[in-house]
Amino acid sequence: MTDSLDVIVLDDDKGVCEVVTDIIKEFYTWGKVHSFTDVDQAISYCLGRDVGVAIFVVDVYLSGKNAFSFLDAIADKYPMAFEDAVIITGMASEDVVNVCIASDINYLLEKPIRPYALQLAVRAIVSKYLRFAKKLYMNPELMKSVAKFTP
Repeated sequence: MTDSLDVIVLDDDKGVCEVVTDIIKEFYTWGKVHSFTDVDQAISYCLGRDVGVAIFVVDVYLSGKNAFSFLDAIADKYPMAFEDAVIITGMASEDVVNVCIASDINYLLEKPIRPYALQLAVRAIVSKYLRFAKKLYMNPELMKSVAKFTP
């Protein structure tokens, strides 16, 4: 098991994927940043990891697939995948916004991505886990209770 919270970046445009990854690497200190341009490779990587928690930064349209099908494919292993996702798109159409809302995705950014907007979205997701970790640390009984749920 890992003791970090990694970020998975997925965009089929290699240039955009590199730029987004570089932006995140400039501020992200709570884990590693992994990037993919191929949906199937990203799915395989995610399903092969020991831990089922990560932050996902995913482009809406992925060479015949989409961010929502990617998140569906990993949702059994990552039950919080939709809530822990930042969706990026060239144009936030009404349909894309509605699917994000219906899927409990709270972060939708349009390209070109402003670095501060990406940083704020990723940090908001991280802060949820940091607050929970602090609660576990401060409350040994809660930690024991949560430990009962781990295999």
